[in-house]
Amino acid sequence: MWQQYYNRWKEFADLDNELRQQLQQIENDEKLLEDCFYKYMEFGTGGMRGEIGPGTNRMNIYTIRKTAEGLARYIEMHGEEAKMRGVVIAYDPRHKSAEFAMETVKVLGAHGIKSYLFESLRATPQLSFAVRYLQAFSGVIITASHNPKEYNGFKVYGPDGAQLSSEDADKITAKVNEVENELTVIVVDKEYLINQGLLEIIGEKVDEAYLHQINKLTLNRDVIKEIADDFCIVYTPLHGAGNIPVRKGLEAIGFKHIEVVKEQELPDPEFSTVKYPNPEEHSAFEIAIQYGEKHNADILLATDLDADRVGVAVRNKEGKYQVLTGNQIGALLLDYLIRENKKQGTLKDDATVIKTIVTSEMGRDIAERHELKTIDTLTGFKYISEQIQLFEETGERSFLFGYEESYGYLIGDFVRDKDAIQACLLISEVAAYYKSNGKTLYEGLLELYETYGYYKEDLISVTLKGKDGVQQMLAILENFRNDPPKEFNGRKVLVIEDYQNRLRTYTESKVSEKITLPQSNVLKYKLENDAWVCIRPSGTEPKIKFYFGVKENTYNKSLNTLEYLKTAVMDRVDKIINIHQKV
Repeated sequence: MWQQYYNRWKEFADLDNELRQQLQQIENDEKLLEDCFYKYMEFGTGGMRGEIGPGTNRMNIYTIRKTAEGLARYIEMHGEEAKMRGVVIAYDPRHKSAEFAMETVKVLGAHGIKSYLFESLRATPQLSFAVRYLQAFSGVIITASHNPKEYNGFKVYGPDGAQLSSEDADKITAKVNEVENELTVIVVDKEYLINQGLLEIIGEKVDEAYLHQINKLTLNRDVIKEIADDFCIVYTPLHGAGNIPVRKGLEAIGFKHIEVVKEQELPDPEFSTVKYPNPEEHSAFEIAIQYGEKHNADILLATDLDADRVGVAVRNKEGKYQVLTGNQIGALLLDYLIRENKKQGTLKDDATVIKTIVTSEMGRDIAERHELKTIDTLTGFKYISEQIQLFEETGERSFLFGYEESYGYLIGDFVRDKDAIQACLLISEVAAYYKSNGKTLYEGLLELYETYGYYKEDLISVTLKGKDGVQQMLAILENFRNDPPKEFNGRKVLVIEDYQNRLRTYTESKVSEKITLPQSNVLKYKLENDAWVCIRPSGTEPKIKFYFGVKENTYNKSLNTLEYLKTAVMDRVDKIINIHQKV
């Protein structure tokens, strides 16, 4: 089958010249050609993401056009009003991002669908906000978030500014799959679309409205004012879209000393100073730490390319900058939100925390201490956004805070995706609060551990590329599902949660109950003494991920327990991979 796709491309007279040259360069590499053409790039619940290059299984103008055509047909199903409400389109600084954004506009315009295109690169949360602010029917951002430079992506948003629900994603997928030939999708000229009122370039007005909303999230400006003269923030946008909105936001709420990492300030699709523009990677903070030492900074901030994730580093007890985990940042933000709202009398009785099933249980512990409810969702911020929308529709609960362990946070629901810009402002305010009390942010974290226990989590991602990699991932999940572990490192498995079969089984009583969350190929094991393990394939990368969580009464004990647990799980995984490779 892949040879048919390849020949169709090779014989297409009007094939883009750059893609034709790339095909010619690999024409003798049959394995690489097969990987480029063995399937169509899949459009899933998180949109589409993959390597840039020629072929049906790569990101290029033709796979973009095919996906945009599917989106256009989906919008047409909803009538003329949906077409005129239109689609907001944003893009990050990756290779081909601006070009892919314009290709999307041209395909939508061929169907008479209006597009609002940002004048230059913008962050994902700004796109989410713009969809709601302009009351558009949909939104698209061209980004691959924190993936390597070879990647790009196409992420779609609904009218609420959130990533698509599974149901809507399936409908768009069906429309995308109806497109028989991606090479012949009709596009129209940019100038024609402008003249017909089908393309509007947007920017400053939307930016100002967004900035106005994030400024209102500040809880205690007096704390910021008190320490502003003696408080230093080092910020790096890691060559991405966060530079302007983060700086403007911090300045607007009163921070005076913001040092931007010059080497990483400007957009750069090559990420020339970092291997990955991902604040989860500690190496991304190397230059920021140098700036921190030079300026004696109180806090270091780093946002990824599309500024939906933020990492934080602060001085530890030894005076060295330590990069916090996503779970630690979430705990600090949540604790401050609850306490400061309580102090001001603005905390609602039905205020609710939303987190994912692979996020630390420390957040639930903090919320319960203040008699607040925590709701778990599947991994992926779209599920958190769905819960917020449900609150809005039913009025049964109010939203306080949503977060996931992978550095994604949301405080103000005027955005419906994780928002690193919001988080930068709030975590800086939290650090200012602790400084006003003579403490560092790290000392604040230690206080939380002393109060709630020493929670420790980790993640191991195993990359398994290509067709063989997919089969290996499935083999790992099948092995654990068909031969469920009874213990890990001597700790009994008390509960098995199989989200594929949507069953929660209590191992001692053998009693099972239904899981109410959507179906997903995920396994989670809850062990003795508050430990847990979760296994899930990534929805956007060729990886299978293993999550671990423990809780002990000292830091060192927690660290040791975690290492033993990781070893026990990964030893089994290694054996499965080795067996599969020999078959």
